[in-house]
Amino acid sequence: MTRITAVSAILAASTALVNPAAAETELTMYYPIAVGGALTEVVDGIVAEFEAQNPDISVNAIYAGNYDDTRIKSLAALESGDPAQLAVMFSIDAYDLIEQDLIVPFEDVIETEAEKEWLGSFYPALMANGKIEGQTWGVPFQRSTIVAYYNKDMFREAGLDPETAPTTWEELVEMGKALTGDDHHGLMIPSTGYPYWMFQALAIQNGQELMSNDGLTTYFDDPDTVEALEFWKSLSTEHGIMPEGTVEWGTLRQAFLEGETAMMWHSTGNLTAVKNNAEFDFGVAMLPGKERLGSPTGGGNFYLFKDSTEEEKQAALDLIKFMTAPEQAAKWSIETGYMGVSPAAYETEALKAYTADFPPALVARDQLEHAVAEFSTFETARVRDGLNAAIQSALTGDKSPAEALAEAQAAAERQLRAYK
Repeated sequence: MTRITAVSAILAASTALVNPAAAETELTMYYPIAVGGALTEVVDGIVAEFEAQNPDISVNAIYAGNYDDTRIKSLAALESGDPAQLAVMFSIDAYDLIEQDLIVPFEDVIETEAEKEWLGSFYPALMANGKIEGQTWGVPFQRSTIVAYYNKDMFREAGLDPETAPTTWEELVEMGKALTGDDHHGLMIPSTGYPYWMFQALAIQNGQELMSNDGLTTYFDDPDTVEALEFWKSLSTEHGIMPEGTVEWGTLRQAFLEGETAMMWHSTGNLTAVKNNAEFDFGVAMLPGKERLGSPTGGGNFYLFKDSTEEEKQAALDLIKFMTAPEQAAKWSIETGYMGVSPAAYETEALKAYTADFPPALVARDQLEHAVAEFSTFETARVRDGLNAAIQSALTGDKSPAEALAEAQAAAERQLRAYK
């Protein structure tokens, strides 16, 4: 070897060290943040750890806004030809994504017995929205139930037991009245953002489902559904424990932290933010009930887009397996308040230690015993928008609950007729 050849070889080796080969597979993943906070940093940290363990895969994780924003942006990217292999989107988007032929079932991608075991490792209640006609279209990641947050200091001041939250509608009203003062309310339930979600909880508690399990039928005008909306409205107009009109989803957590309400219903995804920022003693409880206890599940699932190569699908599957593994699910739960998506997550040392020190972190998981699948149908967005409008028109007094829900039911039947 000549001196020039040797020097060239050394320079080439040095350049390879400085500029390592690009990853063999590049993934683009869209994901939402629905509850505020610096959760993008948590996602970025998990993705960075995955890339360190899988140097042949690079991940472009794109924070796309809330769930609706994420659906719009990720589908727009697909339509424009920009590459996207996976996304975290609403668990309730599955019907629409299947109808548009945009996603593939996980059974088409998994190959090994270990992967089959992984697919069966999640809480069944969290799989309800993702399993359709015997196949798994969505895998849980950022999942929740609605929980009741309450200010224990206000409970004490009102002469109530700070360790006992309302367990029935009757107790909710009675305790709400005791907790209502000149400068604060006893209760706030958000009616913007995701009003259908809160309403589904009330309907379930009154013993009524809002939809069939095949995505084809809604029960908005059922007497028990109407009664649930009448009760929600009565919390302000009759009982005076809640503000009249609508309550903002996006600002409710701050209102609770600032003492504007003694109780709020909100996603468990807010739990860590409340824990880190509350300057008072607070508690977390399951939602109260009338005919039964109940909350819909909520949050986001992972989906695999159809328009990608087999290598990309396998790499995306590897990323999803990593992000839903017990250790990562435990980390995500601790950092956010969202649930660990599998029983194994709660057996990790990290989450066992955390929940032993902070038992409220178990409430949303324990409520899965009473949980139902989140509202979802074909034409989900349009049907849901109609229900949201009905709820808000009733709460603001524009229409009676019966009138508003009858109109939403008629519209839903028109939108779903073609699918029957």
